[in-house]
Amino acid sequence: MRAISQRTFGGPEVLEVIETDRPEPGPGEVLVRVHAAGVNPADWKRSSGQVPQLGQPPFTLGLDLAGTVEAAGDQATRFQVGERVYGAVLPPRGAYAEYVTAPQDWLAPTPAGLDHVSAAALPTAVLTAWQALAGVADVQAGQRVLIHAAAGGVGHLAVQIAKARGAHIIATARAGKHAFLRDLGAEEVIDYTTTDFAAQLRDVDVVLDLVGGDYGPRSLNTLTAGGILFDVSGTGADASVEEQAAARGVRYVPFTFTPSGTDLDQVDRLVDSGALRVSVGQTLPLDDAAKAHKLSLTGRVTGKIVLTLE
Repeated sequence: MRAISQRTFGGPEVLEVIETDRPEPGPGEVLVRVHAAGVNPADWKRSSGQVPQLGQPPFTLGLDLAGTVEAAGDQATRFQVGERVYGAVLPPRGAYAEYVTAPQDWLAPTPAGLDHVSAAALPTAVLTAWQALAGVADVQAGQRVLIHAAAGGVGHLAVQIAKARGAHIIATARAGKHAFLRDLGAEEVIDYTTTDFAAQLRDVDVVLDLVGGDYGPRSLNTLTAGGILFDVSGTGADASVEEQAAARGVRYVPFTFTPSGTDLDQVDRLVDSGALRVSVGQTLPLDDAAKAHKLSLTGRVTGKIVLTLE
């Protein structure tokens, strides 16, 4: 099968198309023929060596996939061969490939209203937003939720999930993306290039920080007592921010998603009802994975980038 691999850490230029053996599903696993693979910032962070704990090259990148079940291993009874599925996989597995194996519990049936491209855009981003906002924070009607980088992959889905739970949404994004975010349900939209959100906002119950850097410390000032700051930057816990949060009587939560077909089943209800839609900003063929990473690195993509294998 064809896959995207790399022999060294580096920028997009280290990605290459290779021929490799098709994997075999183990007990409780299925083999999926991948029709589309989502691109996430986590992919280029791993490729560049920012998270070496996930393994040394060579490896195949990619978390998000949508496709059809090609074969099932022993004790894998959740899906039928030929069934459309989507979900996220973790290293050492990689979705930038024509085939990938995955534990059946990491996958869910693809919603009837989604094609492979839209489905592949969802898993990592929507699980991050859902597990943080609906799971840990249990966002309730009337609460104030601040979402940074709200027009991006995780952000635009987080806006919709918080909205579906009745929250008041405050989003940060460049001015050109404000109309997009208001259409998704954001009540307040702040242009971070011209306005200091930390000076303007107070009494926020939940902050979803998808940027990192100084956004975490600055966001602490916006939180009400007992509020939660989710750090989804992927760089790990920041001891200084944790100490500042404790001193202010708020929670600091470094957050990463967990693959879960059960949670995707919950998300499917929002998709089917029309309360959640995914925005695909760009599609590219698998061979253009390096170009996809270059686009992702700009931080200017609205919604998600998806690689296609049709």
